[in-house]
Amino acid sequence: MSVMDTALRESLKVLRLSGMLETLDARLAQAQGGALGHLDFLQVLCQDEITRRETVAFQRRLHRAKFEQQMTLEEFDFTASSKLPAAQIRDLAALRWLHAGESEILFRPVGVGKTHSAQALGHLAVRQGANVRFAKASRIVAKVAGGHADRTWDKRMRELIRPDVLLLDDFAMRQMTAAQADDLYELVSERQGRSLIITSNRAPSDWYPLSPRISSNRPRWAGDFRADDLDAMEEPALELGAAKPVDQGGWHANATPVHDLWLRQS
Repeated sequence: MSVMDTALRESLKVLRLSGMLETLDARLAQAQGGALGHLDFLQVLCQDEITRRETVAFQRRLHRAKFEQQMTLEEFDFTASSKLPAAQIRDLAALRWLHAGESEILFRPVGVGKTHSAQALGHLAVRQGANVRFAKASRIVAKVAGGHADRTWDKRMRELIRPDVLLLDDFAMRQMTAAQADDLYELVSERQGRSLIITSNRAPSDWYPLSPRISSNRPRWAGDFRADDLDAMEEPALELGAAKPVDQGGWHANATPVHDLWLRQS
């Protein structure tokens, strides 16, 4: 190894260009063999560094997402159940909802792939550079509530407001207290413009009795639903994006802002 070669390696270490350092020998061999000109040599080294940084950033985002499992749509078995709306899940995979800051609700009976779908959509968002956080809805409620006791409520809320996508799994599994509903209202309200994905075994029309802060009156949904679609929200379930009642639960999208469901008592 020449003195110049050693100096170059030390310089790369000081500059924290480990991506270049890892591929330097291979790139030098290519250059010495005539496969790379001077500018090409520099370009491929820069690209090696960019690739390393993108990989590290992706792994960090994936770790922060706290997925239960590393689910992807590529692994999803769309033939496992005839109840799976494959075309609609693939439409969600385009992530138009993410770029528009929209929220999605996935509701169907147990065991049809809601959690897998939600985590897979979150994984896609991570791959596109978004910051994502996944958690059971009950744990999020408990996490925020704990902040009242130790005076970390603001900090805990900021941690949940910050991600581009928040995935709340198994929402409306149990009844909420007034304080829990207030916390959830604040969270969803502060996340305006950031996407929220909710999975639930219950249709939204069944959520209202579960909280003293959720209106028992006609749902007030806003966003992409037309005025004449609102009555359909009172039916047991909706088809995804169609705002039409179906028999066995459904997947519906673009019901934003979700925070209109949480209405404080006057």
